Amino acid sequence: MHGLINRAIQSFFCTTYGTDRWQRVTEAAGLEFCEYEAMLIYDEEQSFGMLDAMAAELDRPLDEVLEDIGTFLVSNPQVESLRRLLRFGGVTYVEFLHSLDDLPDRTRLAVSDLHLPALELREHAAGQFSLTCHPGLPGLGSVLVGLLRAMADDYGALVMLDRQGGGNGNGRDVISITLVETAYAEGRSFDLGARAG
Repeated sequence: MHGLINRAIQSFFCTTYGTDRWQRVTEAAGLEFCEYEAMLIYDEEQSFGMLDAMAAELDRPLDEVLEDIGTFLVSNPQVESLRRLLRFGGVTYVEFLHSLDDLPDRTRLAVSDLHLPALELREHAAGQFSLTCHPGLPGLGSVLVGLLRAMADDYGALVMLDRQGGGNGNGRDVISITLVETAYAEGRSFDLGARAG
């Protein structure tokens, strides 16, 4: 697994729960280190062992923890660059949703060796969408639920989300998205140009 992903998980956990608990997670997972390097590639089994240890430390289902990570990736100032990448997808939440098909390619432009599974958005009716996350990175569907919810808040939209994991054996996650209101609340400000300093 790409180090950027593991580093983001570490950042989420340490910021939210503290470095002492992170130390316990790394020990429970049998890691011989506490810090992930962003540009290294890590063994997937080792990375998933870390995620299982994290869920056990928190005594919460892994899917819930992964959703929290998705929310963190958008809402925490430490990872503002990802929010900026996502906001470039459109001025409205609907435009953002339609840009998700291109997210794996945009991610590869930023980090050439970071490969995300294909994403496919379908619009079934006004305000009714489904986002299919193809196999390739287990747990990404749960992360996307948190990310989509946080991005709705970012745009000031009200949405309802429901995820169906790959129960049909094909490993795909399908997220149903119902856009209840596009201007439910005031969204967070966003400037095209990055702030200096």
